[in-house]
Amino acid sequence: MNPKVRILEPRRAKESCETPRIRGCSKYVILLLLQTPPYKGYSEEVPRPSPLPRLRDLAQDQWGLVTRRQIEAAGIGTTTLERLTAPGGALERVAHGVYLMIGAPQPDHQDLRAAWLQLAPDIPAWERTPDQGVVSHRSAASLYGLGHLPADRHEFTLPKRRQTRRPDVTIHVRKLNEGEWVNLNGLPVTRPSRTASDLLWDDEDPEAVGQIVAESIRRISDSPGTFAESLAPHAASFGLRRGDGLALLRWLLGLVGDPETPRWLDEAGAHVARAAEQKSEGPAEDASP
Repeated sequence: MNPKVRILEPRRAKESCETPRIRGCSKYVILLLLQTPPYKGYSEEVPRPSPLPRLRDLAQDQWGLVTRRQIEAAGIGTTTLERLTAPGGALERVAHGVYLMIGAPQPDHQDLRAAWLQLAPDIPAWERTPDQGVVSHRSAASLYGLGHLPADRHEFTLPKRRQTRRPDVTIHVRKLNEGEWVNLNGLPVTRPSRTASDLLWDDEDPEAVGQIVAESIRRISDSPGTFAESLAPHAASFGLRRGDGLALLRWLLGLVGDPETPRWLDEAGAHVARAAEQKSEGPAEDASP
């Protein structure tokens, strides 16, 4: 090092620069700055907020499940998602584009719920409508715990045709009227009366359908009269008078042999009579001034 150049301590740099006898003060200042370590605040990475609270907000009303589309809409990038889904991460893949939060209780019918989320992956569960899919047919019976038909595929009813790449998912295109579905543990599902009608349209075993009807009435999941209404369109297919849902209900319950059948048929008959009476009074009321 040049013997004419001195390295000053920080506390003496100011004094030296103010001393008129010392020339080339800038050399001392430059050397001082070069030897002073930079302020760490400029070089250290600023910690980013964790994405986990946002994921929990999404998953808490979806049984601990969240879709990739929902994650992306929350502003979580691909790199972060890959880190979260890596071994030891916070997300476990349970279906294509659907993840379960690690630590969340595994929901019942998890595969069915994940398949339902896949139908409209952008829309949170609490904003969905029946137009985005309603659990139906065997899947609905399984969700209620009715009958013994195996739910070996996930079945949904939509008002419009929709393609799916999953071989274990069946989409039925039929209109759903208001009152033909309910919310069951967060999932939209057809009522048991509509479920029985759907199964008959699919040519399911009548005795198996009758078992679902009997168990549903016994548990008060649906009323005998509602079943008589929903079964009416199928009466002619079983050799009964067209539109006679009460006769078809009697025949299906007879296949099961439930001892409560006479009482249920009385209730259904009263319901059908009231409905017929109200229908006959309708035009007269409309014609009145």
